Amino acid sequence: MGGAPALGAPLSPERAAAFRTYYELLEEANSRFNLTAISGEEDCARLHFLDSLALCGIADLGGRSLLDVGTGAGFPGLPVALCVPDCRVTLVDATEKKVEFLRQVSERLGLDTHCVHGRAEELGQDPAYRESYDICTSRAVARLNVLCELCLPMVRPGGLFIALKAKDSDAEIDEARSAAKKLGGGEIQVREYPIPGTEIVRRAVIIKKTGLTAAKYPRRYATIKKSPL
Repeated sequence: MGGAPALGAPLSPERAAAFRTYYELLEEANSRFNLTAISGEEDCARLHFLDSLALCGIADLGGRSLLDVGTGAGFPGLPVALCVPDCRVTLVDATEKKVEFLRQVSERLGLDTHCVHGRAEELGQDPAYRESYDICTSRAVARLNVLCELCLPMVRPGGLFIALKAKDSDAEIDEARSAAKKLGGGEIQVREYPIPGTEIVRRAVIIKKTGLTAAKYPRRYATIKKSPL
């Protein structure tokens, strides 16, 4: 995790030890059910932890509320919670086993994260979640036009939706521009970042919420997939 400072996320010895515990819990759980295809300490540190921590250098997370949609094994939300203790992190996933894992990790690491078993398209119509978050993020979940409809409804006006994507995401970005505008988002901004210790370059796709999302969005997931905006 020596690359964390280069991403704007310096690690104290205590936080480095917490990441080691997180890794051990992840490997143990992954032997029982599928959490991630990436295994091994070095690959996990670079391709999961460091990629997640890139958020720390992309947006001001201190004192903000952050919603991580389709978080899976906790990426990027849990690494953010470890490095930015005053960021109020909510982790959402549709798989109950994964959410239970996240609760166990959060308790073991002393993190005050809110772990929610639910579907983003349903939460986006729930007043407790709708237009309530400073930042919504998602990583390796769906194409960007689909993610816009799942995530932007839960971002407050003035907040940000940040999707972590591969470098070769130009086509996704182009097809998502109209969706972002229909959902209350502004122009799409892109920031590229290297993952320290690798030759991999990734992208943060950033959309500022400039207005309210129309009440009909998000639609049912089957409709979103069949007729994306």
